[in-house]
Amino acid sequence: MTLFLGMLLDAVFGEPRWLWRRIPHPAVLMGRLIGWCDARFNNGQWLTGTVTMIILSIGAGALGWLLQAIPGRIIDIVILAILLAQKSLVQHVQAVGDALRLSLGDGRRSVAMIVGRDTRDMDGPAVARSAIESAAENLSDGVIAPIFWFAIAGLPGLLIYKITNTADSMIGYRTPRHAAFGWAAARFDDLLNLVPARLTTVLIWAVTTRPNPIPILQEAPLHRSPNAGWPEAAMAHGLNIALSGPRSYNGETRDYPFVNGDGARELTADHIDQSISVLWKCWGLMALIALGYGVIW
Repeated sequence: MTLFLGMLLDAVFGEPRWLWRRIPHPAVLMGRLIGWCDARFNNGQWLTGTVTMIILSIGAGALGWLLQAIPGRIIDIVILAILLAQKSLVQHVQAVGDALRLSLGDGRRSVAMIVGRDTRDMDGPAVARSAIESAAENLSDGVIAPIFWFAIAGLPGLLIYKITNTADSMIGYRTPRHAAFGWAAARFDDLLNLVPARLTTVLIWAVTTRPNPIPILQEAPLHRSPNAGWPEAAMAHGLNIALSGPRSYNGETRDYPFVNGDGARELTADHIDQSISVLWKCWGLMALIALGYGVIW
């Protein structure tokens, strides 16, 4: 029941602002630690980055083991709830839909808070597409993957995953500064998300119209990311919309192909609402699985 209760606590309360305004969120503390390591140890060498990631992972696992040793399951439930992101993900994606209904400018400003691409010149469909892609990818990274690793390895598994995912989001980029030092963070994150991304794909497929899975299987491996393409392809085909496609980063246009290119391209806030419905349906299906897991174990 620990897994289910952690999911339920996150879904009901999310991330209460009154609390995290007073004390730093654990993810923020992880970010500060990784930032310190980057500033202190980044010498442009992949070996240094690899050793840094190994030490961070061992430390996170050890902390998880110590916390898990505390009698009772309250600590496990609360930490799991804190490190899940179902309600906050829904709120951020919904905010884009609500803003887009007000004006294109509001939509651009809102989506800029959840994506890394250039948003200044986006049209309405591009804003909606970006929000839906973020919904699909972060369902995997922020919800299903933490649940998966908690189920597999308890708090040690959860904390190792979160420190790795946070490191990837900060230093796992092919920039001159981080291409070498962040290599290990990016590769380890790819490894830890390998199964969760595909599990997320199955969940999305199961709660949508259960489209022909063959196009999903064909298009997902073509994505620029080894994992993000799977839930994105499932969402695109499940809602019969086109995702991915050309976009701009730092003023440079990248001509990525569309996923489900025959799907609808004139996306609106209504399509964002549909993706949010998928997020909750996937959560519900995963909650049932968690209940079953609790009964068995």
